[in-house]
Amino acid sequence: MAAPGMFIGEAAGTNRPKQVMGFRDLLLFYVVTGISLRWIATAAAAGPSAIVVWIGAWLAFYTPLALSVIELSSRYPDEGGLYVWSKRAFGDFSGFMAAWTYWTSNLPYFPAVLYFAASNVLFMRPAKWSYLSNNSTFYIIFALMTLTAATLLNVIGLDVGKWLHNVGALAMWIPVLIIVGMGLLAWHRFGSATSFTLHTMKPSIRFNDIIFWSVLTFAFGGCETASFMAEEIKNAGRTIPLALFVGGLTVALCYIIGTVCVLLALPSTEVSSMQGLVQAIAKTADRVGLPWFLPVAAFLIALSNIGASGAYLAAVARLPFVAGIDRYLPASFGALHPRWGTPWVALLTQSVIGGIFIFLGQAGTSVKGAYDVLVSMGVITYFIPYLYLFAAMFKLQGEPAGAEVIRVPGGKPVAYALAIVGFATTSLTIALSVLPAADEANKPLAVFKIVGGCGALVLVGVALYWVGKRRARPATIAS
Repeated sequence: MAAPGMFIGEAAGTNRPKQVMGFRDLLLFYVVTGISLRWIATAAAAGPSAIVVWIGAWLAFYTPLALSVIELSSRYPDEGGLYVWSKRAFGDFSGFMAAWTYWTSNLPYFPAVLYFAASNVLFMRPAKWSYLSNNSTFYIIFALMTLTAATLLNVIGLDVGKWLHNVGALAMWIPVLIIVGMGLLAWHRFGSATSFTLHTMKPSIRFNDIIFWSVLTFAFGGCETASFMAEEIKNAGRTIPLALFVGGLTVALCYIIGTVCVLLALPSTEVSSMQGLVQAIAKTADRVGLPWFLPVAAFLIALSNIGASGAYLAAVARLPFVAGIDRYLPASFGALHPRWGTPWVALLTQSVIGGIFIFLGQAGTSVKGAYDVLVSMGVITYFIPYLYLFAAMFKLQGEPAGAEVIRVPGGKPVAYALAIVGFATTSLTIALSVLPAADEANKPLAVFKIVGGCGALVLVGVALYWVGKRRARPATIAS
């Protein structure tokens, strides 16, 4: 059996992963996975107070997360990242569950992000396609087609699939620049559509508004993803920390500036969580006489989100691949494609189950209701592994650190504090995500879907672990 963090076939010297991602590729990867234009729309819908929430989420979640990832990835650089760290700190079961919940978080994530992309595609021809805005059939077909295309590119390999990630990152920048330019132009010509004062920027502590905080915290997740592909990154020990630092600043600035510029163009009461960016562009383009901006921006916003889904598809497919090597999942999960050397079974399985979630999320609700439920499910399952990560960061401080380890500034005391803050923020985010959106018509059904769906994913993981453990025991005795 190959050691954890090794590709099957590595012991024999075959199918060793190629180091295809340099600093530029990794930075663009962090940008496309770390920034989602849909969260700018969500933040703008909440008004100017979102700016303070952005800063708070960056300090209370992203900063502890990034510093923990830098130290843990330099301590234990084996491919597998979060899985390896959780296993080292708490044993096989914790390592497996961290990997399982992280992987399964993408099953509701893919439909949600592709629903957002679909909602923006409609603005490419708003006069003719607007009637599809509440048509669930359109959203289902669009999500299935784009998910299939992203899967096929990643099966061919990172050296091909990375171009989808890179194009998605570049496609994100142009709409950001457009909304910034449009917001400033609208402010210059017509004045700000939103009042920015200390009063309006003060976050509300009403219960419904606190729920919104969890979404913006979720928006800063993702900086741990490249550690799952460490063996495919050139000079990973130096490249990952540098890309994290530059990427973190980029992510925070884009979120804050994007939110401000949307609110310069539109009051928060006219912004929706699914189409807020393109709505701001549409209204401003019409006011300033530049209507041709709208279809270009709508296409690029959709493309950037398709690129993000492809990037996550590539990263987390490596997790069941590593767990499959440890024989907790069926052996096929560790199979590499004979030509392209990619975990093609894991990629295809992920895509198929993601397609199933598209139908489950849509059942019995509106398009927006499905989107909100999928987002909540994605947040909860995505943040469970962060509990393991921050707990591992705390516990592993007791192990000696070699000269190659990049320590948190301030050493152990600061590392302990960051782990506690990150763990507390993660726990609060999970708790808030169980609650349905304020405008959800059928709240009991929404809660049932969120809790039932997340609970089912966790229980399936527990069952797979124990079945795999029992299957591996006779083989161990026989050897």
